[in-house]
Amino acid sequence: MTGHPATDATRLGSGDAVLAFDVGGTDTKSALVDASGRVLGLRRTPTPLDAADPAGTIVTSLAVLAREHLEASPGVTPVAAGISVPGLVDEVDGVGMFASNLGWRDAPIRSLAEAALGLPVAFGHDVRAAGDAEHRLGAARGFGDVVVLAIGTGIASALVLNGHPYAGGGFAGEVGHSLADPLGDRCPCGAIGCLETIASAGAIARRYAAATGTPVGGARQVLEAAASGDAIARRLWDDAVEALAEAIARLVATLAPEAVVIGGGLSQAGPALFEPLGARLDTLLSFHRRPALIHAELGDDAGLLGTALSARDLAAARTTAQPIGGAL
Repeated sequence: MTGHPATDATRLGSGDAVLAFDVGGTDTKSALVDASGRVLGLRRTPTPLDAADPAGTIVTSLAVLAREHLEASPGVTPVAAGISVPGLVDEVDGVGMFASNLGWRDAPIRSLAEAALGLPVAFGHDVRAAGDAEHRLGAARGFGDVVVLAIGTGIASALVLNGHPYAGGGFAGEVGHSLADPLGDRCPCGAIGCLETIASAGAIARRYAAATGTPVGGARQVLEAAASGDAIARRLWDDAVEALAEAIARLVATLAPEAVVIGGGLSQAGPALFEPLGARLDTLLSFHRRPALIHAELGDDAGLLGTALSARDLAAARTTAQPIGGAL
């Protein structure tokens, strides 16, 4: 694949013009998508954090970004907006149930944003948006049942079942917080031995530093050390691969996905991750449907693209539902 996924007009194709905001704990990505599918003015800005009014402060910042995007592209008139956020998300009611890095509980994000933007808003979870984009536009095209894993500082995931994202009331997809080692480390979530305490890129680097007393910049350095004969680095890398393989095997036994798409920083290890992971998965499975292990295509753009898709879906649904000759 060449080019930048979010600036490739073939990615989104024709449809309604929409605004898209992918809100993270550190940065917010935003863009205006025109009717041809071009992603205009893609930008990354700091996410404002305000303990006194976290939801209101962020929504106000999105309204400012929206005005700036519209001023930069005066010929484009969006008919809807999409907002994706991390944490626990009730997409049906438009509520951010909990986000530790943003500081809210039970925040009515959708209603606040609709009032601030003056547009209908599709509100959802950032990783589910990314998973939907990989399914519709990226590596998981053509598969009906898919697990998308984003392995970076932590491990997040999205489930696509029978061609549709599955949210489970906002609680589905927390593969990173499934049990991997009951005698393991305490996870920031409060549980013991979560998968992401062993197999995330952040955990691999932390565990190596703890075992050797040598800080490293990331999992890549641990992998390089393992390739150079460092026994501790090799053990920790193998532990991560084993934990991931076991977690995927459990997903296979439960959900029978046709494909597992892996993105995030750890996926950049390429064959050093995918080859041993696939080999170990083969030994763990028996009669099960063996999923394809696929590298994600859309990278950091996936969440923004999925958010734009959700906004377009909302606009299309409102158009379909609108009575002939009258407004809603």
